[in-house]
Amino acid sequence: MSSEALLSSMDKLIKLHKSLFDLAVKKTNTVKEGDMDTLNQILKDEQSHIAAIDKIERERQQAALMIVTTVEIPTVTDCINVLDNTEKDRLIEKANELTEMVFNLKEQNYLNQQLVYSSMQFVNFSLNLLRPQPESINYSSPANNTKKINSQGMFNSKA
Repeated sequence: MSSEALLSSMDKLIKLHKSLFDLAVKKTNTVKEGDMDTLNQILKDEQSHIAAIDKIERERQQAALMIVTTVEIPTVTDCINVLDNTEKDRLIEKANELTEMVFNLKEQNYLNQQLVYSSMQFVNFSLNLLRPQPESINYSSPANNTKKINSQGMFNSKA
């Protein structure tokens, strides 16, 4: 029974991670388009996915604890060592599938991080182009000096 609960929770984790991966791919396209409203919605969806993953992970830990009682926080590997061959094979398959999904998600998130970083560099570059450059405080040759017109004009109102 507890092995079925463990396999069920692993299935749920795989589905949630797959959905989170799909959101990460959607986020890539949204960042490329610059659609901030959609990006905010994707971020909210990601937060709800992460909360659901956390809940299912706690369920998985409880199911693993029912299988392996000798370890305080048993891993999937601990469970694999205890189960019989058919359940072991199914659990190995689920663990491999989840590992692959997490790896793909990690890669996609890394690409998104690089994309956001590049976008921020472009925005900063654009802002620097719009800002006036401060005058050089260093000494310069007198030939390069040009006389500035007094911004107050010829008339001194304080006199």
